[in-house]
Amino acid sequence: MSQDKPSSPNISGAKFVFSIIAASYNQDLVEALLQKTIATLTQAQVAPQNIRVLRVPGSGELPYVAHMTASSSEFDCVIVLGVVIAGDTPHHEIIAQSTALALQEVAIRSEVPVINGIVVTNNRAQAEQRCIGSLDRGTEFAQAALVMAQHRQTLGERLDTLEDLDEPFDKN
Repeated sequence: MSQDKPSSPNISGAKFVFSIIAASYNQDLVEALLQKTIATLTQAQVAPQNIRVLRVPGSGELPYVAHMTASSSEFDCVIVLGVVIAGDTPHHEIIAQSTALALQEVAIRSEVPVINGIVVTNNRAQAEQRCIGSLDRGTEFAQAALVMAQHRQTLGERLDTLEDLDEPFDKN
């Protein structure tokens, strides 16, 4: 992950509803991501009742629940949070690649933005730096969600206007 962070957006989240899906593996690290994500959304005026948290066993289960959540049409953006740390096998690479592709597909098919907040690292020290240390990915994930929820709203309104223009004229 790059350490070249984008500028922090100044977006009011008062009108948005978010789903956050958090994995249970590496629970202390995921919990830190979750708390920072919620704090950032709350600071952006997202009402606590408009932040819905769901838990899944591991990062591999995140795409399924993201799909079900996005398909409900209740949310302006879905944020998934997980931490995958390399071990003795390439399992972390399989999870990272398969979930990234699946989450992109969920977003495209559902037309609901999905923020891939799965932190994938080579060791626990790197994970700690990103989840509880100075890199603060939880805040970044929330900021990205605010931007994408705003895009969804703005672009959705534009698409609705274009669809209205495509309706056939009443010739009577």
